[in-house]
Amino acid sequence: MTRFVLVAGAWLGAWAWEEVTAELRGAGHEVHPLTLSGLAERRGVPAGQQTHVRDVVQEVERLGPRDVVLVGHSYSGVPVGQAAERIGDRLGRVVFVDAGVPVDGESFLSGWPSEQVRRAIEEHDGFWPPPSAQDFAGQDLTGEQIARLVAGSTPHPGRTLTEPAVLQRSLGDLRATYIKCLLDGEEPMPAVSELLRSDRWQLIRMNTGHWPMFSRPRELARMLATAATDS
Repeated sequence: MTRFVLVAGAWLGAWAWEEVTAELRGAGHEVHPLTLSGLAERRGVPAGQQTHVRDVVQEVERLGPRDVVLVGHSYSGVPVGQAAERIGDRLGRVVFVDAGVPVDGESFLSGWPSEQVRRAIEEHDGFWPPPSAQDFAGQDLTGEQIARLVAGSTPHPGRTLTEPAVLQRSLGDLRATYIKCLLDGEEPMPAVSELLRSDRWQLIRMNTGHWPMFSRPRELARMLATAATDS
């Protein structure tokens, strides 16, 4: 039995892991999907990036880090990576699902064309508005799955995207798995490619889009369970 802490990306909360949670619990694992401050049922709670780091650290410490596999999807890879670095070798393993990774002194929006996102945050009172249905096209999602994503998404606190990450050591020291979803680009971003040179990191490719907890929940659950055995 493994304890999983699952953290979804921008606009999403614990609800996004419903099907993956059911699969993992059905296989005998303990699963704790986490909603970050300011999102979903925690909407209205003030949040910056370090707030999200603390959210993750507190949940893992509550459970006991040595038995935990910490999973971060998309945006949440940035706070999850910082939390994992702080917890260090006491953590069982960290899994990044088509995620960003923190780079010391850089924000989530660093390193890619993000002016449109920054403008959207300014125009929406400091929040990144959720995508429309058409933004989920081409990502291996059914119409029903897209409808669930659109209905459940909430505006994302902008400061979490623009504040810089804070790291004291290389993430290459972590026991980590990176799951690359190929419909969202075949190659990992440069910061991830650099980390994959570490013999403590492994790469798994998944032939689906950026939201595999919706498009391929059973396959993703199996991958997470397999990653846990490498801890």
